[in-house]
Amino acid sequence: MTRELTRRQLIERSIIKKYRKELWGPFITAVSEYELISPGERIAVCISGGKDSMLMAKLMQQLQRISKIPFEAVFLCMDPGYSPANRKKIAENADLLGIPLTFFESGIFDAANSQDHGSPCYLCARMRRGHLYAKARELGCSKIALGHHQDDVIETVVMAMFWSAKLETIIPKLHSSNFPGMTLIRPMYRVREEDIIAWENYNHLDFIRCACRFTENSRTALRETASKRQETKQLIRELRKSNPDIEASIMGAVHAVQLDTFPGYKSGGINHSFLERFDRTE
Repeated sequence: MTRELTRRQLIERSIIKKYRKELWGPFITAVSEYELISPGERIAVCISGGKDSMLMAKLMQQLQRISKIPFEAVFLCMDPGYSPANRKKIAENADLLGIPLTFFESGIFDAANSQDHGSPCYLCARMRRGHLYAKARELGCSKIALGHHQDDVIETVVMAMFWSAKLETIIPKLHSSNFPGMTLIRPMYRVREEDIIAWENYNHLDFIRCACRFTENSRTALRETASKRQETKQLIRELRKSNPDIEASIMGAVHAVQLDTFPGYKSGGINHSFLERFDRTE
């Protein structure tokens, strides 16, 4: 008689069976293509409680079970000042998914929200990163893994070009400038957000959204924080109507930048001009 699978097992099975092409395949591609994991490493898998980081945790768990490259994973959740309800939901979801979370407090929400000017979101993000690096290093980790996905990459390109007058995006891994020896990796770099949502809905999961008390208490702040990204999402949806492969095209462009055709670029914080090599091309 076949043993009935538990809900956790069904959720795990959906990642490698039903959503193998959409989730597992792109995840493995990113890990391999960008050389995100090396033998013997200890990686802090950073979980905010949202859909992206929770799925990343399950993907990393599965990889740990089958990978020929041995590595350790510490599932780390920084509590920046979540409400009791959000903290409880994160713990319950982690228990459901079988993710052994290590919680630690930071009080970032209070620190960021005490600022007298502007939105605290940028400050909060920087402070979060610093606390995660510090805790990960304390636990003997050399890397932190964040749950940014392919849509984050694409939207960052469009937002930077249209509203910041520059061409830039996020990369799959980078060395920390403030924590020597620490590296940030993004294992979900090739995973599309719509596929994450499909997996979440298929398994009837309910993860926290933005848990920031500042945006919870200020509709204006929430609109200002989300408006440009939401506007970008809508723009890409409109472009998709005439070009169904628009996301693939932008993602391909990110990997095929033709520097020889640009009049200027910045590298290592230094501005460069095509004139530097112009006379050498005659």
